[in-house]
Amino acid sequence: MKFLFSLLGLAGVGYGAYLANLHHPEIKDAVIRFVKNDEFHTLEARFTVEQIMEKNKGSLLKDGKYRFLEPGMKFVPYLLMESKYLTRSHRSEESLIIWDLIDGEMVLNTSEWIKTHGLSDCIMANVEGKEFRVLKALSERGEKGIDRDSLIRMLRIDADILYNILDSCKRKKLVVQSGSVYRIHVQNPRLNVKPVTFIDDRLVTKTCNSSERLGAKFSKRQIQRMAEKAFSEYNFATRRTLFVYLPVYVIIVQNPDGSVHTSYWNALNGRVIPFTSILE
Repeated sequence: MKFLFSLLGLAGVGYGAYLANLHHPEIKDAVIRFVKNDEFHTLEARFTVEQIMEKNKGSLLKDGKYRFLEPGMKFVPYLLMESKYLTRSHRSEESLIIWDLIDGEMVLNTSEWIKTHGLSDCIMANVEGKEFRVLKALSERGEKGIDRDSLIRMLRIDADILYNILDSCKRKKLVVQSGSVYRIHVQNPRLNVKPVTFIDDRLVTKTCNSSERLGAKFSKRQIQRMAEKAFSEYNFATRRTLFVYLPVYVIIVQNPDGSVHTSYWNALNGRVIPFTSILE
């Protein structure tokens, strides 16, 4: 009987791990980071934290009553995908794509660290391929939106099919309707992009305390499925994947009242990044 209960216990742990991996990738990642403390891949930093602190001293320290505390560092997880796709001229090309595993957006270039906007909404809403096609069309119109008849002509799609797609997107809070006009429910969307990240930096390996590496909010499978839908028109395929990290400096300022202000800075371009982009 004890043996049976042991087997049931192991089965329960295994099933729980499966569900965690499927629905909560951050749990799996936290466990891995807890038990592993080895080398990992990261993009090479172009700036030191001292350079960033000195350059931005005027805005970070309002006067002599403010002072810097010891800075820190975090590593934000990304998925690097080696991919292939078909160009408009029907030529096969290969590319690298870097995708943020916390905010769910794709990096378009590493020099400016420009990203897409709206892909994370699509991942969380689990959009289908036809829905994404409509969302891309709406994103081109921005705040102006477009009426359904114009959208039918643009996409060359059956009216009933389009109605069902728009209705589904409205339920998923991805599309809003004002009278006869439909708009994408994303501020300044950036969805119409090629399956390429322009990378100006090289990969290096580091060893650090596992607590410095942040956990993922999105799984590799979620990102790959979104890429397949977003770039279906390019006959897109992923060849290999690799987990890489972006080095981020944590700069802490102590205020005169004893409180502290924490800001996060991209080590590749030396610019501040929104704290919401690295929250676990």
